[in-house]
Amino acid sequence: MGTMESLKFLVSSRYIRDLATLVVAYGISINLVEVTWKSKLKAQFPSPNEYSSFMGDFSTATGIATFTMMLLSQFIFDKYGWGVAAKITPSVLLLTGIGFFSLILFGDPFAPALAKFGLTPLLAAVYVGAMQNIFSKSAKYSLFDPCKEMAYIPLDEDTKVKGKAAIDVVCNPLGKSGGALIQQFMILTFGSLANSTPYLGGILLVIVLAWLAAARSLDTQFTALRREEELEKEMERAAVKIPIMSGNESGNGSLSSGSTFNPATGDSTSETSTPRNI
Repeated sequence: MGTMESLKFLVSSRYIRDLATLVVAYGISINLVEVTWKSKLKAQFPSPNEYSSFMGDFSTATGIATFTMMLLSQFIFDKYGWGVAAKITPSVLLLTGIGFFSLILFGDPFAPALAKFGLTPLLAAVYVGAMQNIFSKSAKYSLFDPCKEMAYIPLDEDTKVKGKAAIDVVCNPLGKSGGALIQQFMILTFGSLANSTPYLGGILLVIVLAWLAAARSLDTQFTALRREEELEKEMERAAVKIPIMSGNESGNGSLSSGSTFNPATGDSTSETSTPRNI
């Protein structure tokens, strides 16, 4: 489908609209978080060697966390279901995002407590931002992507094909470029990324809350569709046709033909009896 046709389809279907919200919200959220975090990372590690060393450790930790989450994802789906699995990624972004932006915006009151651990507010923000990126990316690969693909399963074939096409045409590019457009607008408005950080934190909060609301709504619809599927399968299994057997074929049951004696006339007539259904 084209762009306009995809937009019309997204507006017409609540289920696909909620699914599209998940995709767009993830793209915007991860972009806002990652760019802001890397700006603080460069301020903490201005040396190229220190920066490269930290990013190497970051990549290793991301791989380990992703592999671990891949092993745990099956247990999460079996134990808690689709709804909980779909809410883990935005919940991780919400909790770590609050900690990250709080350290950036209100780091001075935490400085004495952080100094006891040999940390500055900036370094603590860098570590929290690294945790945020590590866990959000590992949750994305192990939970978010499987949840997104599983959400198409209960749909009918036409809605499934058109919905996936609409999300691929509109939502994936919008999610990837939306965060960059928001940051560019904020930088042009407030002069720098540092000055726009409080507003980026507020935008991230709104987007993640909308993401959680869409996941909750989609969970309700997904569960209802799966129950309808299971009910239809049970009805199909229960609808067993029992064959009708005649007497001369089975040896028992109703007779297919026989003689009937009429006591009034004394005549016996032969008539065909109707087989009974068992």
